[in-house]
Amino acid sequence: MNRTMFAILRILDKSEGTVGSTELSRQLLAHGIELSERTVRHYLKLLDQKGLTRVQAKRGRTITDSGKMELGKAFVSERVNFVINKIDSFAYLTDFNIDTPKGNVILNISFFPEKKIRDVVKLMAPVFESPYVMSNRIVLSRGEDRIGDVTVPEGYVGLGTVCSITLNGIFLKAGIPVTSRYGGVIEVEDGEPKRFTSLISYEGSSMDPLEIFIRSRMTDITGIMKENTGRALASLREIPVVSINEAERLSKKMIRKGLGGRILFGKPNQPLLDIPVGVDKIGMLAVGGLNPIAAVQEAGIETENRAMSTLFEYSKLSSFNDAVSTFLYR
Repeated sequence: MNRTMFAILRILDKSEGTVGSTELSRQLLAHGIELSERTVRHYLKLLDQKGLTRVQAKRGRTITDSGKMELGKAFVSERVNFVINKIDSFAYLTDFNIDTPKGNVILNISFFPEKKIRDVVKLMAPVFESPYVMSNRIVLSRGEDRIGDVTVPEGYVGLGTVCSITLNGIFLKAGIPVTSRYGGVIEVEDGEPKRFTSLISYEGSSMDPLEIFIRSRMTDITGIMKENTGRALASLREIPVVSINEAERLSKKMIRKGLGGRILFGKPNQPLLDIPVGVDKIGMLAVGGLNPIAAVQEAGIETENRAMSTLFEYSKLSSFNDAVSTFLYR
């Protein structure tokens, strides 16, 4: 594998159907790789030989299961800064209009076994009624269906939840630049965030920090739901001091519209929950959109999570209760 092969696999993994050499040559330009169709075909033959791609009746290529596995583990150097770059790209592409409310928001995609659906629903229900989610609107899909550009594996349920990076996009459209600094776990006592217990910087990270914390079972969302005390996923962002009034106004508007969950602002040039901020900056705490899935993982039900996975039309999302009812009884 080299950088070009890695880029080809990424393009194929994001594509719904087959992709030919002409289209691959065009899309590779976005990855900073300029190749002729003939050279692309050479790389495709190499990937075919490795079993990472498959010819589909001469119409083009698709990625194989082996290709998906290779894509997940190959080239950590290629993935350094991957998360922070993905945050910036998705924030720019988000076109959600808070007044309508319509437009694309960013979804996290999670998978869990379909046979566990009723247990999962029971675990997630109280979290979706709490302020520890970005929104109570979701999408549920069965195996082999698609959520945006993500295919749900057979035998699994796909759950799309609103990612907190959507907040970055909304602020950006309002002229407020947001810098995502850390993903972390906050300790909550009597319903109030007290401190970060763990932090991973988005800068230089090759995977989303919140996925790591979920997999490591470092949260206690269940405790927060039952006793108002526990540990939740959250992230620390920074905004310019001069934008604080507009940011507070916008965050209140978001919460009235059912978006944002819980947003906490610090004071100018002062640490937020003991974490220092930059010069002329204000810290902003936002809850993680994957908190409901953290409750599922805490209960011992294995999940697979892809933070910041796809763009999705907000008006096509349903409330948690409506989505579950439709899924279970259709």
